[in-house]
Amino acid sequence: MSENSTNKPPIWFWIVSVIALVWNGMGVNAYLQQAYNTESFREMYPPEQLEIIANHPAWLTAAFAIAVFGGALGSITLLLRKKWAVTLFLISLIAVIVQMGYAFINDQVTSMVMVLMIIVFAIFLVWFSRKSAAKGWIS
Repeated sequence: MSENSTNKPPIWFWIVSVIALVWNGMGVNAYLQQAYNTESFREMYPPEQLEIIANHPAWLTAAFAIAVFGGALGSITLLLRKKWAVTLFLISLIAVIVQMGYAFINDQVTSMVMVLMIIVFAIFLVWFSRKSAAKGWIS
C-alpha cells in the first residue's frame, strides 16, 4: 500500500461527504418524484409549469438522472474513499451544466437561488474530491 492511500482524512472530510450524500439524495428523490409524476410532485407546481416539464425532451430528463445519480454515486464513493468519486462528480457536473443551461436558454428558471446552489455545489464537489485525492484521503 502506498503512503498516500493510508492518509487518514480529517473529521470535516466525513462531514462534507455525508452532507454531499444527503444533498444528492434529495436530488435523487426530486428526480424520482418527477419521473413517476407523484402527487407530491404535482402539488409543487402550477398546471402551466407541469405542462412545460412534461414536454421536456428526453435527453434533458436523462441529464437530470445523470446529474443526481452521478452525484449520489460520487458521494458514496467519497465515503468509501475511492478515487472514482472524482470522475462521478465530474460527470454529474457536466450533466448539471447541460440541465441548467437548457433552463436558462429556454427561460425556465423558477428559482435562481436554487439553480446557483446546484451549480456551485456540483463545482465544489468536483474540487473537493480532487483535493481529497491529492491529499491521499481517497485512492
